Amino acid sequence: MKLRIEDNSLRLRLSPEEVTEFHQVGRLETVVPLGVSVSDRFIYALQRDETATGSTPSVSYTSGRVVVRLPVPVADAWTSSDEVSLSGVVEVADNQVVHILVEKDLGCKH
Repeated sequence: MKLRIEDNSLRLRLSPEEVTEFHQVGRLETVVPLGVSVSDRFIYALQRDETATGSTPSVSYTSGRVVVRLPVPVADAWTSSDEVSLSGVVEVADNQVVHILVEKDLGCKH
């Protein structure tokens, strides 16, 4: 899974194998080590959200961890269709927004 952050947008791109794994398991997580200590790491994840009532992605950040959550019906429809991307806008602090894009990386060769 690839993560791209630019200005106020966050994009996750999943290979076909990762889309299948997300459909089956409901969660993908990548850990990026950034130092000599185990705690010196950045984690990003995509997760099926069992409690979501809306129809758009959401995002949270805590202690070096970014989690993009998809409502279950949205996640299931996306992983089992030809739809390439999901997008949403999340309101955050100070009247700012974060644009979220989750995509299938169909040209992925790895």
